[in-house]
Amino acid sequence: MKKVERLSKLKACGIVAVVRGTTSQEALEASRAIVRGGIKGIELTFTVPQAAEVIAELANDYQEDQEVIIGAGTVLDAVTARLAIMAGAEYIVSPTFDRETAEICNLYQVPYLPGCMTITEMKEALKSGADIIKLFPGSAYGPSIISAFKAPLPQLNIMPTGGVSLENMSEWFNAGVVAVGVGGNLLAPAASGDFEKVTAVASQYVAKLNDIRGN
Repeated sequence: MKKVERLSKLKACGIVAVVRGTTSQEALEASRAIVRGGIKGIELTFTVPQAAEVIAELANDYQEDQEVIIGAGTVLDAVTARLAIMAGAEYIVSPTFDRETAEICNLYQVPYLPGCMTITEMKEALKSGADIIKLFPGSAYGPSIISAFKAPLPQLNIMPTGGVSLENMSEWFNAGVVAVGVGGNLLAPAASGDFEKVTAVASQYVAKLNDIRGN
């Protein structure tokens, strides 16, 4: 099943880079720099100009690489989700839960990762077929909240985004998350065109993940 394969890839990569950018070219170059650094999960947000075209280009770039998975982020509605899927997005991420978006993703067998902050939102998302819940913003809680969420819903797969850093990444994984979303400090050098620094920071995250997983 295509959806199961994609979920397996997301969990295997462990880190999803949330890529924003003031121009489509900046986002494209940043994404390539991140993959060079070893992070295989790219979430190209729809705040990027011509986001669908960038997703299509990245999907084409990495179609032969079985480890790289390209998704779309900041997807606010089902129309945008379908646009992203048609462009080649292999998973869809939203800042909030949206039932129509969940349904369109289920229709196309594409994993949907909605942003949730409460146990009520998480339950509704699970009922609608969401496989991984994006805890957003993660900075509002911290790693200690994971066990509290998983107590009543042990089947929860959680990916915190916002507030994840090299310093606290091991705490998140030790708390039981399946993956983490990172953006801010990873993407910061891209704004000034320093894509080599982006690659260097990405490789630091990968080294940290390997250390956490004992690879």
